[in-house]
Amino acid sequence: MVTAQPATKRTYADYCRTPDDERYELLDGELVMVPAPNLGHQRVDAKLGWRLAQFVEERNLGEVFSAPCDVVLSETNVVQPDLLFVSNERAHILFNGANVRGAPDLVIEILSPSTTGRDRSLKRALYGRYGVSEYWLVDPDARTVTVLRLDDGAFAEVSHYSAGQTLTSPTLAGFTANLDDIF
Repeated sequence: MVTAQPATKRTYADYCRTPDDERYELLDGELVMVPAPNLGHQRVDAKLGWRLAQFVEERNLGEVFSAPCDVVLSETNVVQPDLLFVSNERAHILFNGANVRGAPDLVIEILSPSTTGRDRSLKRALYGRYGVSEYWLVDPDARTVTVLRLDDGAFAEVSHYSAGQTLTSPTLAGFTANLDDIF
């Protein structure tokens, strides 16, 4: 009788040995190559990231980072969200300027054809498990943003915005962005 060998989970040390010229994430111990996003994705990332960074900096609330930026959630889970916010109160997770070690306050994933499934399921579950307070799913094709908040260890949708509406954030009180300016 042949028994299946359990798959070996890769660790952060393995992840650190990946080529510098390729993007990877480590999801439940599996190295996943992440292709470069398309130009539509990049436009949304730049516009939304600029607005977030400006808002956060003007109010001295913390820092905004964009991919590629390693967020080490555990030894077997390292992600590179499109955008993330770390508040001053959680600045201790900015590990010696090398990476983020722990859950950011806000994580934003901009959906791409190659990442939509992971962003909506696996990464949503990971972010919830490790304590990300707020998670946005930005869909450039549908021109929508879904805002989720962590509630009892799982994300619950608190808002869904479409073209023509103004996005707000429970975490960043006072932040607004008209979606017509983002998309």
